[in-house]
This record gives sequence, C-alpha cells and structure tokens, in this order.
Amino acid sequence: MTTTLFAPSGVAPGSDVLDNASRAGAVARMAATTPDEPLDILIIGGGVVGCGSALDAAQRGLSVGLVEQRDLAAGTSSRSSRLAHGGLRYLEQREFGLVHEALTERGLLLDRIAPHLVQPVQFIFPVTRRGWERPYVGFGITVYDYLSRLGSFGGKMSRPKTLSARVVAGIAPGLNPDSYVGAVRFHDAQIDDARHTVAVARTASAHGAAIATRARVTSLLRDGDRVVGAVVHDGEAGKDIEVYARVVLGAGGVWTDDIVGMATEQPKHAVRQSKGIHLVVPRDAFVSTSALIARTPNSVLFLLPWGRYWLVGTTDTDYDGPRDDPNVTQADVEYLLDQANKWLATPLTHDDIIGIYSGLRPLVDSEDSEDGTSTLSREHVILRPVPGLALIAGGKYTTYRVMAADAVDAAVAIRAEQVEDDVAESATSELPLVGAAGFATAWAVRERTARESGLPLGTIEHLLRRHGDRIRDVLDLVALDPTLGEPLHPEAPYVMAEAVIAVTREGARGLTDVLFRRTRVAIETRDGATSVAQYVAETIAPYAGWNADRIALEVAAVQERRDRMIPVPGGPTDQQLVAPTDVLDPEEGEVDQEGVEPLSLGPLTD
Repeated sequence: MTTTLFAPSGVAPGSDVLDNASRAGAVARMAATTPDEPLDILIIGGGVVGCGSALDAAQRGLSVGLVEQRDLAAGTSSRSSRLAHGGLRYLEQREFGLVHEALTERGLLLDRIAPHLVQPVQFIFPVTRRGWERPYVGFGITVYDYLSRLGSFGGKMSRPKTLSARVVAGIAPGLNPDSYVGAVRFHDAQIDDARHTVAVARTASAHGAAIATRARVTSLLRDGDRVVGAVVHDGEAGKDIEVYARVVLGAGGVWTDDIVGMATEQPKHAVRQSKGIHLVVPRDAFVSTSALIARTPNSVLFLLPWGRYWLVGTTDTDYDGPRDDPNVTQADVEYLLDQANKWLATPLTHDDIIGIYSGLRPLVDSEDSEDGTSTLSREHVILRPVPGLALIAGGKYTTYRVMAADAVDAAVAIRAEQVEDDVAESATSELPLVGAAGFATAWAVRERTARESGLPLGTIEHLLRRHGDRIRDVLDLVALDPTLGEPLHPEAPYVMAEAVIAVTREGARGLTDVLFRRTRVAIETRDGATSVAQYVAETIAPYAGWNADRIALEVAAVQERRDRMIPVPGGPTDQQLVAPTDVLDPEEGEVDQEGVEPLSLGPLTD
C-alpha cells in the first residue's frame, strides 16, 4: 500500500538509473556513432545547464549524448548560495526582465518541477536609518514581489512587510540591536543545487539521453570548417572514442573559452570568472528564525539556514586560477567574517567555521566592464563561433531551464541545415523531475512512513526533502540491511543507505562524488568526512565494484580534496570592486553602520 502511494509518475518510460551499466551503455551508444549515423546533439558539460539541455532535447525526441569530464554538478552547479531566486541585486542593475524570468522559474520549481528540492525561505532585510529608508527598501522589495506575481507561477509567497525594531528582535535575537532600526520581511526559495542537477540528469536519461561522466572532450571532429563531433577520452577505460553529432553544444560554464579555443585559432574570451565563497557555521552561532540579506559596500551578504547550519556568503571577485577547486584565501574568509559581524550580536570567529566551499560564476564578459564582476550581467548568450558548434554562456542557476531551451533552439536551427523535419518546442515547464510527482502524497503520509520504517520522523523528512517520492529506494535498502539506516557521520543527518543510492542510482563514480555532492558530509563536518571515508568506501564498494586498491585511492582523494579547501595565505583585501555611480544613488552615498550602505535600487524607471 505504501509502495503504491510512492509510485513515481511524470517521468517518461525508460530508466532514470545512473550506474555502472548505464554509463557503459551511454559510452557504447556514443562510440557507435558514425558520420552517416550521428547523434542529433552532443552536449559538453554536466552542470545544470548541460543536463537541462539534455533533458530539453531528449523530450523533443532528439538523440542526445552528454559528456562531463568529472562529475555531475562538479563545478558551479554544486557551489552556489543554494537559492532559487530572482535576485534583488539585479533590480539594482535594472535587469527587470531577468528578475521576472527568474522569479517565474522559481515558481515553476516550487509548484511543479522539483517541489521536494525547492522550498520557501523567509528573509529579513535590515535597514539602518530612520525615516525614508524602510519605506524605500520596502518599495523595492514590493516591486520584486510584484514581478513574481506576473504570470501563472511564483505568486504563493507571503507578501513583504515592513517590521519595527521590536519585531525584528523577536525574529532574529542574534542580530546586534544597534545595527538596525527595522527591517523588511519577504520570502524567496532555497534549492539543493547538486541534487537538483542530478535529478535533471536522471530525468534526461529516462527520456533517452546518453550520459557519461569521467569523459573529457580533447578535440573537436571537423569536416572542412564544420564541427561534426568530438574526440572524447573515457577516463575509466583509458581510451579515446569519436562521437559524431549534427550539432555540438557547449555548456561548459567557466570552461567555455576552452571549447571555443578548440574550434578557432583566435578564441574569443566569452566568459569572465567570478569567485564566490561560502562559510558553513553551526545553526546556534546565530539565533534567528529567518534568513538574513544585508548590504555590503557593493554587493550583498547572505546568512542562509541550511539544516543544522548557516551558509554565510558570498564574495564576488575576479578570479584567474585553478578552476576545478578554486582557491579560498585567508582574505576571502576575513572579508565574510567581517561583513557578517557588522550585524551579529555575537561575532563569528574562525572556530565557528565548520566548512568552506568556493565556486566560479561564468559571467558573460564585456570589454567595456571595468568595475568588477559584481556589476556584470547574469544574462546568458548563445555563441556560434563556427558551423556545427553552439555554446551557451552566462546566466544564473535559477534560469537553467530557460537557458537550456534557448540552447536547444539554437542547436535545432543548426541541425535544420542538414535535416528537414519538424522538431517539437520545449515542454520542460510541464515536466516534473525524478522524485517530484509523488512528493506531495509521500510528504502527507510521512508520519506513517516513520512508524512503518522504524526511522525517526526527522530522518524521514530529511529523506523526502532529498529524494522525494524515490524515498522508497532508500527505505527498501534499510529494510534489507538495517545497518544502512545508521548515520553516515555522527555530525551529519545522512544515512548510510544514501551513499549506496548515490553509486547505484545517482551517477556517483567516486567517493568524493558521494561525500561532496550527493551528500554534503565533507563540508558539513569539521573533519571533512575524513573520519568516515574508509568505512563509507568499504560499505559501498560491493555496489560500486571497487577492490581494495580502488578503496584506498578513493579514501586518499577525499583527504586531498579536504586539504585543497584549507584557505591559502593572502588574497586581495578589496573583495568587491566599487559599483558604477549610475547604479548607486549619489544623493544617498554616505556610509552608515561601519561602512555598510543601505540598499539602493536606483530609479525603478529610466
């Protein structure tokens, strides 16, 4: 009876399992392509836009392959602020179209596409001056809320409200009462970015996309001037395969320029890298029932609730360094602590920091921009540097689905140069992801599920918020082996069965995939999961097909990755360059509250 309640629907017939067999099948399918029998589209990049493009193309009936050099969501797509939002800061830059588009997508994610992975979160925006500032900020946030209600989605959030200092103190007693005179309350949404990307990939696989990670493009195949595919190095088999496709679509994020460089002798610098870091601190380090957003000198500060923790972010700085794991500097950490402590009654210290993560935003470069990455647009662009090749660059996580649809539209137009047929329009706005369709029912009966499974209600709710209606996959494992219901780490909420699911259904190929992305144990525990790495590896080894030598390599990789997260000395002390004067109101430029300026939205019309 319970199984019937959780029966998934809304995903096309076909397997959404990403495991050893599915990867082998995907590689074989791509290796079998020829110049006469190519794929319709070969996608480079397994972030959210690449996976979203694979889903969009597959649901239109196109043959699709996707290759990713590391893991799904290994780059930017697992290192965000984990917000599905329109972006208040983009109102400041007068990007009204982008904000409305993102808020519409936020609503779709909440209501239909991934309700198990996206949920509302309350924010307070403190104001520091009496008189004009609270209604002024309130008006800007009201515009933000109004933009969310234009259309069919995103209008279920509570409306913004201005708050007195007394009310703010009740909501967030951890704020320094001298740092504010009131606040504006509003709602946005949080998303589990890495798990969402994996859900998109699994849904694409269910629709027929061939998805292979640990598969790196080393060069492009050409027929004259036209790109007709790519040479892909299979990192697990240690050999190269040639994959032919009518269109190669690059969704490489901060690696976009590398793909362009394969196709042209004079590559265009399409993407500018902006580094953002986040600190993970205990939930009791800041007493509040609401998230916080506050103005820094030229950007914003977030304190975001995340389970047992707060995420403190973020920075927004130019970066030119290693892209796999961007360096975190001591200056990055000091900057965030300094900005957060301007608002907190009890200052955060280095001892409060449990984990740190850093990522790179792929911003569309502008030769005219000399004001730092915090002022660059998050709009996306489609590039067509040579025949047969399209690339998508820029954008923001929340609008991944729109970006994917635009990218596939461009690919379909290129494909039409070779094939005359009708291709359906994008319909991903109607398509729930893996885990979504039966989530509401599963959530409604969660107390009964807890009784039947013998697991605490909190654990069941945790699993539902991560697996949705696929919770049954986890519970079935626990029923067969109760030890898999034990905590994966004593400081973290995950159970061991989730590590097994990661390698048998969610495409994890290594232990770092399991501990950094399928779960977040490595950044949510003070030891970076190193104390449990051996045990987890030994537990999942029979499912993953690992021998003793492979287990040793996987455990060592976790320690190596943990070492790379340690902040390095130095770093720029100017963490964010000054925004242009036409964005900030010059009449309200005086600094208050130790260098923190109030939000300035600028004129709401030109």
